[in-house]
Amino acid sequence: MTLIDGRNDTVAGNRYVVLGNESGTATSTTRKTSARPAADVGDSKRRNMESVTGMLDRIGCGYLLLNREKKVVEWNAAAQSTFERQDEAAGTAAELSAALRRLVANVPANFLPGSLSWVVIRSAADRPVVLNEGGVIAPDGTSIVALLDRDNRSSANPQTLQKMFGLTSAETQLAMRLAQGDAPLEIARSWHLSPTTIRSQLASLFAKTDTKRQAELVALLGRISVLP
Repeated sequence: MTLIDGRNDTVAGNRYVVLGNESGTATSTTRKTSARPAADVGDSKRRNMESVTGMLDRIGCGYLLLNREKKVVEWNAAAQSTFERQDEAAGTAAELSAALRRLVANVPANFLPGSLSWVVIRSAADRPVVLNEGGVIAPDGTSIVALLDRDNRSSANPQTLQKMFGLTSAETQLAMRLAQGDAPLEIARSWHLSPTTIRSQLASLFAKTDTKRQAELVALLGRISVLP
């Protein structure tokens, strides 16, 4: 009697069948399966990287793309603004590379190829905190450095807010101001409206977003800021 045992060789990328008989003697035949082309893997990593950088851009977070030599080869406007708030020149790739080196000079920071690293900036006087994410995200030995400035507040897309919650234009503008940290009375004064009008709009915001407090609403708006 012939025994058939199908097995996978995950290292070689082959699938093979072992044929055995009752005496225990076994022979094997191998059917090769096509391995995933290296070009497809590289394209997948690049799409993954572009998805990450696109998300960082939407939420107003700065990012730097580093090559194998840890030099900046790509960046966004938020990265420039972040370094400029640190009184750094940030107009060119060379200036951004130098600014990044100075920022993390006294902090253990190892930007590994393929990785995503978060540099959390608390203030100009404090050392930043560096958090590293495992897994291969960027292709070709590049790495992504995300710059998270705690003083910089990102905002949700107004059109997204209106589509998700059915907000009026006035309610949307109020939500955007609250997300930036403005107080309701301050908003009323700047818009030359009565506090009662702002309170009425805020109550409508709570009802439409299913929130009960201003802090809960602001937290929700922060999460939504990642959406396009």
